[in-house]
Amino acid sequence: MLVPHQELEVSPPVEGPLLVEGPQPMEVVTQNESTNAVESQAVDEPQASRFTWMLENFSRLNTKKQYSDVFVVGGFKWRVLIFPKGNNVDHLSMYLDVADSATLPYGWSRYAQFSLAVVNQIQPKYTLKKDTQHQFHARESDWGFTSFMSLSELYDPNKGFLVNDTCIIEADVAAVYHMPTTENDMPSGSIPLALQSLFYKLQYNDTSVATKELTKSFGWDTYDSFMQHDVQELNRVLSEKLEDKMKGTVVEGTIQKLFEGHHMNYIECINVDFKSTRKESFYDLQLDVKGCRDIYASFDKYVEVERLEGDNKYHAEEHGLQDAKKGVLFIDFPPVLQLQLKRFEYDFMRDTMVKINDRYEFPLELDLDREDGKYLSPDADRSVRNLYTLHSVLVHSGGVHGGHYYAFIRPTLSDQWFKFDDERVTKEDMKRVLEEQYGGEEELPQTNPGFNNAPFKFTKYSNAYMLVYIRESDKEKIICDVDEKDIAEHLRIRLKKEQEEKEDKRKYKAQAHLYTIIKVARDEDLKEQIGKDIYFDLVDHDKVRSFRIQKQVQFSSFKEEVAKEFGIPVQFQRFWVWAKRQNHTYRPNRPLTSQEEAQTVGQLKDSSNKNHNAELKLFLEIQTGQDLHPIPPPDKSKEDILLFFKLYDPKKEELRYVGRLFVRSTGRPVEILEKLNEMAGFDADEEIELFEEVKFEPCVMCERLDKRASFRLSQIEDGDIICFQKYPQPQNEEDYRYPDVPSFLEYVKNRQIVHFRSLEKPKEDDFCLELSKLHTYDDVVERVAQKLGLEDPSKIRLTPHNCYSQQPKPHPIKYRVAEHLLDMLVHYNQISDILYYEVLDIPLPELQCLKTLKVAFHHTNKDEVVIHNIRLPKQSTVGDVLNEIKTKVELSHASAELRLLEVFYHKIYKIFPLNEKIENINDQYWTLRAEEASNYNYTIPEEEKNLGPHDRLIHVYHFSKETAQNQMQVQNFGEPFFLVIHEGETLVDVKMRIQKKLQVPDEEFLKWKFAFLSLGRPEYLLDSDVVSTRFQRRDVYGAWEQYLGLEHSDTTPKRAFAANQATS
Repeated sequence: MLVPHQELEVSPPVEGPLLVEGPQPMEVVTQNESTNAVESQAVDEPQASRFTWMLENFSRLNTKKQYSDVFVVGGFKWRVLIFPKGNNVDHLSMYLDVADSATLPYGWSRYAQFSLAVVNQIQPKYTLKKDTQHQFHARESDWGFTSFMSLSELYDPNKGFLVNDTCIIEADVAAVYHMPTTENDMPSGSIPLALQSLFYKLQYNDTSVATKELTKSFGWDTYDSFMQHDVQELNRVLSEKLEDKMKGTVVEGTIQKLFEGHHMNYIECINVDFKSTRKESFYDLQLDVKGCRDIYASFDKYVEVERLEGDNKYHAEEHGLQDAKKGVLFIDFPPVLQLQLKRFEYDFMRDTMVKINDRYEFPLELDLDREDGKYLSPDADRSVRNLYTLHSVLVHSGGVHGGHYYAFIRPTLSDQWFKFDDERVTKEDMKRVLEEQYGGEEELPQTNPGFNNAPFKFTKYSNAYMLVYIRESDKEKIICDVDEKDIAEHLRIRLKKEQEEKEDKRKYKAQAHLYTIIKVARDEDLKEQIGKDIYFDLVDHDKVRSFRIQKQVQFSSFKEEVAKEFGIPVQFQRFWVWAKRQNHTYRPNRPLTSQEEAQTVGQLKDSSNKNHNAELKLFLEIQTGQDLHPIPPPDKSKEDILLFFKLYDPKKEELRYVGRLFVRSTGRPVEILEKLNEMAGFDADEEIELFEEVKFEPCVMCERLDKRASFRLSQIEDGDIICFQKYPQPQNEEDYRYPDVPSFLEYVKNRQIVHFRSLEKPKEDDFCLELSKLHTYDDVVERVAQKLGLEDPSKIRLTPHNCYSQQPKPHPIKYRVAEHLLDMLVHYNQISDILYYEVLDIPLPELQCLKTLKVAFHHTNKDEVVIHNIRLPKQSTVGDVLNEIKTKVELSHASAELRLLEVFYHKIYKIFPLNEKIENINDQYWTLRAEEASNYNYTIPEEEKNLGPHDRLIHVYHFSKETAQNQMQVQNFGEPFFLVIHEGETLVDVKMRIQKKLQVPDEEFLKWKFAFLSLGRPEYLLDSDVVSTRFQRRDVYGAWEQYLGLEHSDTTPKRAFAANQATS
């Protein structure tokens, strides 16, 4: 675990005039001793880690000790304590104190890293600062430095620590485990807590630790976690997320302190006094592997000086073009140096990425001060010794398209290395870590030494990919031990509780085969759930009381447990077994027999559970008398049927459970109508209608029950559900959306809350509608139009939602293609509840017969680019598009001709023929550009059309070279164009035409370089070079990859874009 730490000598409390350099607690003083606080000034932000205390009239302070005002860091109250005349020493004594220690609960503790400083007000760089760390608790509520600085130095007016009798003290407070977390935080939503939890588990667990909480906390969902990520990318993502989350907290800046270094890019002229420098920071360094035998060779290459001369001279402002040196030097290296070895690079010859498996050595100790600091800039602090020790080696095993990462780490920098390979951790020796991870080739031992066989060599595809070095002078504060007392009390309690819960779950799972889970549903559960959580069947068994009973326990003992839980005596309990029917409903099937109740719980579960589930589900039947006290259940014969009843109110659109009854199979529903009215609270003669709830999967089946037919004739059996309602009156039916039980259950089964979002704002819900999955396409768009106040629903276009990317799907729903709402919401095996809408200017059926193209029109004499949405019948041609554009734009002259180009990343990929159909032209990823045919050709348009046998129409692109980690990359920018070059025409002639066409001033044009580029490699041209000789082939596929490049800085103003909806 890499955390800031400082090991300093700790001494016991001062009891005499001892001179002590290290931090220690102050002496114990009585509470009634004078402790007048001096006027102080704290930083405004309560979460800031720095506190500034300005003490005026310092030499006149006559109290033994002074407290600062209280300041808050990380949710904790602190104050600075000083002894102006020394704590029994002739030094200024200074401590950090827990301000509210007297009122904190028993057993409190907090761990903090902090620094105390006396500011030098004349020369701030000589400010005296000391840092340490401490576990504060009731017995040691203050910690610091008894001999912070000598009083003679403090009071010397020439030193700068006391100016106008004012002393300025600064305190910086930070924490490791005490990043701002609370007991209410969840690790998946708090990076500090997720890290603390992860570190704690790594330290105290005996098994591997999952990182799901951590990745989720910095924004990766399940989709991101399964994506292939480069380990360096993961490292940077985590660092960026941590930096962002740490802002405004006590640990702000920790990532920078550990991993940030700086280098200087410079260009220095040789013949004139001119130098240009730029300081840049880095968190890791990318080192070349190819062509380098070891790390030192890579650093030599990193700082290698490039000569800018000849055609590649540097333009040094007022000095003009000059010979110059260009390079990189390091200003400082970080305490933790992360090196990424460039094992992967682009092969231009093969046009693909390749892995470099060459042998590449790295040392156990890395000296970056070698050869008199050859890697350091003149501004580097030479007092810092840049000697590093190898801490970890990350290995990539595999190739370009896939592989596996594992790491070798020595956590304490001892000689013992460990290999971390997913959940497996093993001890390894030094040779495995160094020699075997260099890469290169390896020879197989000969099986027949007597024969003169050439040794068989093979390439090792497992090799070091990232290295982590720790600076020797910083290792004591980076590699530190963290034990129980270093962890905040609330965090320790929380994490221990999590560990205990995890252990309980493990034991629970390990002993699961010894127990049976019995879930007991009662009338109270049915009343609670029906009409709220569920509408179909009777109960959700996951929400009823469950009992975990050992299998060998007698069922009679379980009944006693139930009696204690529910207060129902054993003799009044009757249990029914639930059964899953063929129509996928789940109902009480039969009561347990006396023989079954004499069995053990395990035997009962096995005998009554055909599917051998681990759970036993029972219904507890309780009969009550008129005084509502339990009575023994009635005897049940084969003729008795247990029925459950639900009541429906069409006015309230409400369904609720009202009770159960035993009926005779030979009886008729008409015989229980009065009883049902009593259960519902109706008048005894209220006319009601009855329905049997048969099933709800895959569709709802709820049939009217003949009140005069016997229950047996209607095929009614134990566990059936009867729904009833007041008999609907014809005059009231129109007032109710769902006048009867079947229509209401149909509605409940298919209702769907849909969140509608404007396609222009795909992240924000605009409104919600309650719809039915059975609604037709017309029903849905009609409801949306009604919500938006739109008269014509056909102008609504809907787009489905992608459940995995959480984005709109690329293609909208075509008019009436989706039959029902459910078809619009289904995405593979998931059902979404999001739809995107847009309001069209013409009806969707009409639009679908048209093709819309977004075309950027570039005017010859104006910088503004106007975007036109051209809408034409699908069978139209490119010529029709250009004719349409002519009616919308201002041309340079009436007879000007237009052409349509396909542009992608500042390169022209195609000129569309005028007769090409527009139906298959894609403008989603490519830019369609319309321009006058003479727009980018200084010569007359006919010159392009009537090329001579040796003339060439070539691509001309703007480009610049960018250096990333000493690797040159070509970046195109600006507007590409075509140019006709003639046989024998030299570059100087072509340059004149280009300058005149682009209207570039002479001073600026002198800085431009011209190159022939093929597959991204520039070959610079001289003014005397014949350009046409470089472009030999005509109509070659991929001609856009062979072009005349104009190298210059991208200083041109960006074109303004205007949107114009053009329709026809």
